Amino acid sequence: MTSSPEVLPPVDDFEAIRPYNDDEVVETLARLVRNDEFIDTITRYRLPKLARFAPRVARAVARYGLRRAVRDIHSVSDFQDHIAHYMDRMIQNTTETFTVEGLEHLDHHKACLFIGNHRDIALDPAFVNYALYHSGRSTVRIAIGDNLLQKPYVTDLMRLNKSFIVPRSARGKRAMVAAYQQLSNYIRHSIVEDNHPIWLAQREGRAKNGVDRTGSAIIKMLGMARRMTNKDALVSDTIAELRIVPVSISYEFDPCDQQKARELKARHDGLAYEKIAYEDILSIAAGITGHKGRVRLVFGTPLEAEHDSYDSAAQEIDRQVLGNYTLFPSHYLALEATGHAPELVDESKITPEDRQAFNERLAQVPEELHPWWLCQYANPVLNLAGRDTL
Repeated sequence: MTSSPEVLPPVDDFEAIRPYNDDEVVETLARLVRNDEFIDTITRYRLPKLARFAPRVARAVARYGLRRAVRDIHSVSDFQDHIAHYMDRMIQNTTETFTVEGLEHLDHHKACLFIGNHRDIALDPAFVNYALYHSGRSTVRIAIGDNLLQKPYVTDLMRLNKSFIVPRSARGKRAMVAAYQQLSNYIRHSIVEDNHPIWLAQREGRAKNGVDRTGSAIIKMLGMARRMTNKDALVSDTIAELRIVPVSISYEFDPCDQQKARELKARHDGLAYEKIAYEDILSIAAGITGHKGRVRLVFGTPLEAEHDSYDSAAQEIDRQVLGNYTLFPSHYLALEATGHAPELVDESKITPEDRQAFNERLAQVPEELHPWWLCQYANPVLNLAGRDTL
């Protein structure tokens, strides 16, 4: 009698891109505590004077504090409870208000693929998570480009916070196709099999000029997983299966607006924009610590099966993102300052205090960057009105 062949456990096809599991949390945190570069980063923000004059002492103090802070964290949920505390403080210190709408209309028990406009590298999904967390819902797995993972400690922090990796650095057509097939499979597996929500930006990279548009290639990527199992799968069924919910986030002020203006000007002048070392990491820090004024987050309604093409689905995401976008006084004042479309400036939304705050912020911007700084705030008004953007 011959024995049946051994059945091997399935290979984790998502090992390289998935977030960390609970059983990886403690070792990852220990690795972060040992990481001198991460500790030095903490000292620069939390202990700047001590870091300058007594760096070894600052490092010892920061390491001791971090070790105490993480000693009771043993799971991803514990880690996110810890983050929620810092989100509370960040919202209190850097925003005037943070409001959420639309979440109450979504099924509490069905995972959604949230596709949102993209203005801030870390804060867009962080605000989504904050809203979900405080409503008692599962937080999202966050799509993050591998171009942001320039340091091992950044990778650890992101994957601890339920981020999964989008392969932007793959080279060659075959490598890119394979990478995006894996990504599509992971997203579908999360929604359909794990019933776990996902956050995905509507386009690759932030909308630095304030124009929110869904990249149709991203929507097509989402359909790759279903087509691999059924080449005759209908687009409408794929869209309905993923339960896509457009999300619109609006900031009164963008802490990274000057950096974006410099990049926009360089590209307009035909210059190759060269990022400084770890610019994306610095942008994350600036976004978290910088003043944002009022912030509004709106969850839309799930896309239904009537969308029989990826272009149709992308257009519906655009419609909802734009329709739910909040125009703050900063947007109208920027449009007014450009001199374009004065009829679209809603004076009833602007107070003297709004005008003073806007002018004080604009005064801090180098004059040669004014057109590129202003367009970031003016374009949403033009976009929503169906006008040509700046």
